[in-house]
Order: sequence, then C-alpha cells, then structure tokens
Amino acid sequence: MGNTLIYIGIGLILAGVAYKFGLLSWFGNLPGDIKYKGEHTFVFIPITSMLLLSALFSFIMWFFNRG
Repeated sequence: MGNTLIYIGIGLILAGVAYKFGLLSWFGNLPGDIKYKGEHTFVFIPITSMLLLSALFSFIMWFFNRG
C-alpha cells in the first residue's frame, strides 16, 4: 500500500509539472471532446481525452502488475 501511494504521489507531481509547462494543453481539445457554451451555461465532457487517459493508466497498471 505504501509503494502505491508513493507512485500515485510521483504521478501527481509529474502531472502538475506537465500542466505548469503547458504539456497538457491537448487535454479537452481532442476530436470527440464535447464543449457547449450557452449564454449562461458551459458544459465540458472530455470523452476522447478520458478514454486516452484510461488506456494509458491501464497500460501502466498492467506493466507494474505483470511480475
């Protein structure tokens, strides 16, 4: 459990650094991501971005648990 929390923390730090330097500007701008802006409403549904992240996290978990 301790190692898992350490890996999650390192991942969050790396994601924060990537966000700060603009490396995550693609998130929410992929084809298939839904953005609707009305007069008083804004709806954002990042379907494609979340599918991509899910596939990435699944691969990472598979890589660490295969041994």
